[in-house]
Amino acid sequence: MRADRVHAYGAALGFLGDLVAGDPRRGHPVAVFGRAAGALERRMWRDDRLSGAVYTALSTGAVVGAAALAGRAVRHSAALSAGLTAACTWSVLGGTSLAAEARAVAAALDAGDIEAARARLPHLCGRDPQHLDADGIARAVVESVAENTSDAVVGALVWGALCGVPGLAGFRAVNTLDAMVGHRSPRHLRFGWAAARLDDVAGWPGARLTAALAALASTHPVDALRTWRRDAAAHPSPNAGPVEAAFAGALRLRLGGTLSYAGRTEHRPVLGAAFPAPTSADIPRAIRLSRRVSALALGACVLAPALRHRPTARPTPKEAPPCTG
Repeated sequence: MRADRVHAYGAALGFLGDLVAGDPRRGHPVAVFGRAAGALERRMWRDDRLSGAVYTALSTGAVVGAAALAGRAVRHSAALSAGLTAACTWSVLGGTSLAAEARAVAAALDAGDIEAARARLPHLCGRDPQHLDADGIARAVVESVAENTSDAVVGALVWGALCGVPGLAGFRAVNTLDAMVGHRSPRHLRFGWAAARLDDVAGWPGARLTAALAALASTHPVDALRTWRRDAAAHPSPNAGPVEAAFAGALRLRLGGTLSYAGRTEHRPVLGAAFPAPTSADIPRAIRLSRRVSALALGACVLAPALRHRPTARPTPKEAPPCTG
């Protein structure tokens, strides 16, 4: 069986596993990697970019290398290869957990329990929730759903389609490192520079596909495309900008503005300024859009390699003229 078909079957099974079961409850590979990367950081940390670049290369290189060796070990068995792809896809996708956490915050807001909503918000993003009102929390959830649709689902599927199991595992390793050290805290401003830049590069194709699919999956595709084109470039993140802007237009919501993150205040540009601000009622809408985008991304990433390798019909040779000699 061709490798692209094996990957397609495995990716579809892994996507279904995440849809049905969510993240593995114990021994999550991403959590294991995070603990190992944290231990390595404590040994390697220096307040300079070179140390951070070496740390990033060692951390991601080890994951990609291990995934490549695992793929090589099962390459002669289509069933084992598909199973490895399914297991890796299931472990790196986070769409179901993302939706569950967003619904939990929405339920707390709907119940009028803002303290419960504030306590739950850090499960979705690193913002300081203590000074957010109900609408501010709702905005944070919608923005996190948008950004994590790319980071936790679409980006991984894209790199899986491009590079197989090493692409799946490598993308999740890069994304995890960025969350750990890629922010602009005093400790990680220089040490985390390489991780943040590598995440920008790795996230670029998934972010654009997410934005395009958000427009395709929306009932307001023109608003999604217009907001993406007009507002995305003003966002400080080259990947979150297109995704959040496209979601803002697709949902007809105003996103962006002032936020508190990692002990500092940021004034981000407004995306979709003509639309109303999100409320808790908009969180389920954002989740549904995220789910549609994820399903479309799976279809695109499964079908694209198969179409690329589709054999073309060979022209039939012309009949030789009858011999007249």
